[in-house]
Parts: sequence; C-alpha cells; structure tokens
Amino acid sequence: MTYWLLTDIEHAVRASWGADTCTPEYRDRWTPDNPARDQCGVTAMVLNDLLGGELIRGTVHVDGEQTDFHWWNRLGMGVEIDLTREQFAPQEIVSGGVVIPRPAEIVRLRAEYELLRERVLARLDEARGSGGRWSRCESPARDRHTARRPGAGRPVRVPARTRAGPYS
Repeated sequence: MTYWLLTDIEHAVRASWGADTCTPEYRDRWTPDNPARDQCGVTAMVLNDLLGGELIRGTVHVDGEQTDFHWWNRLGMGVEIDLTREQFAPQEIVSGGVVIPRPAEIVRLRAEYELLRERVLARLDEARGSGGRWSRCESPARDRHTARRPGAGRPVRVPARTRAGPYS
C-alpha cells in the first residue's frame, strides 16, 4: 500500500485542472489565472474517491441572489477540505453546506470527472515512480520526517485501486 501526504494529493489535483475539466456551460469564464473556477464538483468527487468522507453542497450568492452551487468535502471529525474556494470573487458568497449522498450513477459532468480523476491518478503514479517528485512514504513508521514531527506530514492511505465514482 502506498501512503500519500495531503499535499501530494492537492498538488496532483491542482496540476490536473484545465478548461476541459470544468463545468462545460461555464468554460468561457475559466482561465489559467483562476484554474479552480468551476472545478468544484469534479474535484469534490475525485477527493471523495481518494479520501472518502462526505460530499458537501453549498449555495453561491451575489447581491443576495443564488447564482450557483459549490461543492467540497468533509472528512472524519468534521474536517472540511475545499480545494476550489479561491475561485470566487469577493462579491460571490458561499453559504450553507448540506451533505449530499454520493449518487449511484454519474449523470452530469461524467466526462470531466473521469478526465480529472485519470489525470490526478496519473500524476500520483508519476510522483511515485519519480522517486518522490512530491513527498511520499511507503510506511509512516519508516518515514523519518513524519516520525520527527508528530502530526506534520501525516500520510493518507490511498489504495492502488480506488472505486469509480458517480456524479450527478
């Protein structure tokens, strides 16, 4: 089993975003200057594949009117991970946050989700094969940096074969 640091996963996700992985109806507002723009749904699903936990959906408001939804992840003990929060302009306010059960089948954004997932897994495999382009350890007990700094660099267990996940 391979262990990855959360920073490895974050790096792989961020390096995998592109116009072709964002919500198709909003591709015209995606730019390399704001790569997280409209990546939240597919990113939350890929993180759910890798880390488990819950999918959270909030609402985005501008001038008091709902304009969109926003997705992120909640892990154990209520820890929330949102890799796409920086996509929003100051006038875009995210509120709420309800747990949405993972759908049984991908209905919407299937191609974008599968593409992002494929890229992320390839980048993680590439990092493993390159001798640690990012931080990686095979066993937390053998990683001297993790052992010396309790709580820092805590590895995350990622099975070599993660489940395929739906998104609707």
